[in-house]
Amino acid sequence: MKGRSLRSRKLLAVVLLGLIGLIGVGYFVYQTRTLQVSDLPNATQTTSTTFDSFAGSSSCLECHADQFKDWKTSHHALAERNVSAELDDAAFDPEREVVHGKQTSRVQKRDGQFQLVTETKPGQTNSVSLARVIGVNPLRQYLVPAAGGRFQTTELAYDPHLEEWFNMFGDEDRRPGEWGHWTGRGMTWNSMCASCHNTGLEKNYDAISDSYKTTMVEMGVSCESCHGGMKPHVQWQQLNRGKSKKEKDPTLKQLTRDQTLDTCGSCHARRGDLTGKFLPGDSFHDHFSLTIPDETDIFYPDGQVRDEDFEFTAFLGSKMHAAGVRCVDCHSPHTGKTKLPGDALCMQCHNGNILNSPKVDPLTHTFHKPNTPGSSCVDCHMPLTTYMERHPRRDHGFTIPDPLLTLEHGIPNACNRCHSEQSADWALQQVEQWYGEKMDRRTRHRADLLAQARAGETNAVAPLLEMLRDETIPLWRASIVTLLRSSLADQKVMQELLGRTSDPDPLVRSTAARAIAPLVEQRFAPAETALKALLEDESRLVRIDAAWALRRNIDTNTPPGQDLMGYLALNSDQPVGALQLGHFFLSRDDLGNAVSCFQRAVKWDPNSAPLRHDYAIALNLSGNNREAIAQLEEACRSAPGEAEYQYKLALALNEAGNVRAATAALEQTVKLDPLYGRAWYNLGLAYATNQRLDDAVKALERAEQMDTRSAEIPYARATVLARMGLAEEARAAARMALERNPGFTAASQFLK
Repeated sequence: MKGRSLRSRKLLAVVLLGLIGLIGVGYFVYQTRTLQVSDLPNATQTTSTTFDSFAGSSSCLECHADQFKDWKTSHHALAERNVSAELDDAAFDPEREVVHGKQTSRVQKRDGQFQLVTETKPGQTNSVSLARVIGVNPLRQYLVPAAGGRFQTTELAYDPHLEEWFNMFGDEDRRPGEWGHWTGRGMTWNSMCASCHNTGLEKNYDAISDSYKTTMVEMGVSCESCHGGMKPHVQWQQLNRGKSKKEKDPTLKQLTRDQTLDTCGSCHARRGDLTGKFLPGDSFHDHFSLTIPDETDIFYPDGQVRDEDFEFTAFLGSKMHAAGVRCVDCHSPHTGKTKLPGDALCMQCHNGNILNSPKVDPLTHTFHKPNTPGSSCVDCHMPLTTYMERHPRRDHGFTIPDPLLTLEHGIPNACNRCHSEQSADWALQQVEQWYGEKMDRRTRHRADLLAQARAGETNAVAPLLEMLRDETIPLWRASIVTLLRSSLADQKVMQELLGRTSDPDPLVRSTAARAIAPLVEQRFAPAETALKALLEDESRLVRIDAAWALRRNIDTNTPPGQDLMGYLALNSDQPVGALQLGHFFLSRDDLGNAVSCFQRAVKWDPNSAPLRHDYAIALNLSGNNREAIAQLEEACRSAPGEAEYQYKLALALNEAGNVRAATAALEQTVKLDPLYGRAWYNLGLAYATNQRLDDAVKALERAEQMDTRSAEIPYARATVLARMGLAEEARAAARMALERNPGFTAASQFLK
């Protein structure tokens, strides 16, 4: 077996980062080496001019009393607040014990302080004071002040309706030391919750001290969260009090409907933050990287939400959004509630009086008796999913229930969500009887193709390309581009994805930039040219994606380089941030800082196998193979079903001269993934080294079956067969190598 660097295969974590979209990382000082960061932006350093433009929600009351009254009791207004006896006594008095996982905690009120007695370190229970509350209904989470300017969010939450405490992670038993435990970084308010529960928030993370100096204008989602800083408006009104109302306030700028939508989406989306500085009126794609339907299970292939996705992405993929519907058409911007009850809300458009809006008669359309489950529009087109154990949310994709997709791809349908005792076949029979050919619609075919692509079916590539060219909804074009990137070796796919870097929508250009990024490593000039052009794109998201793809040589002092570095700095406080920074340094051959980054990532999330895997890569490349092996062994223990980690462990063990252990790791690799051709090849070489020649031939034959282009595999088999004295079979294998690569000198020499 060849002594090969662990970097011989694409790093798994790079693939993972591609799946979730650039989830930021930081540019900071690490333990082993010092970086020159003085010229780089701090992570959301407080901008006084921004704060100076805010007047506070109380300044709105005098002139906007009705709107203020509506807002004051809304979920937005109560998104975060200090604890109070009036609102929180019922949760703590009388004190009570709460069982969650294998733990028992207690909530209590002592000397006027709200307290939680719970496990804070392994085997150590302490009483912690609760200072703030996130949310109001249907659940409330409490915040614990912690070191370094942090607030930690408790996993125990209070249900004010049932008047009980519960674990928002259900039966999970999260333990101290884990990233997702309430004391871990996954539950740090400053980076995970604060920006959407408060107004004018700036995180202000300092990487050197690993601490926060988080600031905000005011708690909760206030008037200025949606309207922007209003101090100039307040001042103008005060100076012009009593003047004619015909005189327009020059400080006011009316937001367009799309700007209003982007403002809602800034918090009602699952997204990565690019700047930490979004203001109403800004473009969403200048500040956020949206999570979209892709290879992961975050969304179902038809766009229905699965994981906790909020509303924005699903809505962008809907026919409603494409038809021009926006949030404020259905929701009061001040109460947050729907403007009309029940189906009356939908009938605003579906009453036959709106051009191009299908007329719907709820009495005949639903085939359900009025006022029964299934008779309401939202029952079928906005199904409920419960998150955080107690928070039901409606899907905003306005999808059409399709039991056929359930049968073929496991995509849930609203019929069986309600009629759980019935089969999907039964539901399909009903909808086909009721709606007939209407069910055979474009959305069905799109979901079918996306499901096939997610399953790795190559037959989906050609029809996906055709659908991409006809797709009018940008979100779905972006999703198709994302799913096609696994077929980048296909020339038609490559050309189409290169062309999508000029798509009119920034979300599509962004996904295209990510899709063609691997071509940069192959030094494919058209890809480099396209990405360099995107460095000047009008959208910050696209510029950052292009800069990341070109990170090996990007000049960080240029505007796109500064976009990238600002983004990296903002997100430097989470493990995945340190991970990506490690890859940034790795791509620039700075192994010392790469190792430090991965080390910090592992420290912050010690149970993550992908982090340990990439840490091992950097350790191996820096010459510390012994520690690389230790990290890979930990990765294998954390994720025993992942073949890639066993394969990398085998390479590291072989490099250390432990061929026997390397062979065992390779055997485990192909047991976990029988289609892993490269592992079979290396296993064949290992068997040959161990004089297990028959096994070597069998393993190499398996490798040849899975990699029909490699010449080195049949050549290796030829050398083994020659050692076995099987001259004719050896020559046949060598000829196979030459057929695959006529210029393969070693095979030519073998046949002389």
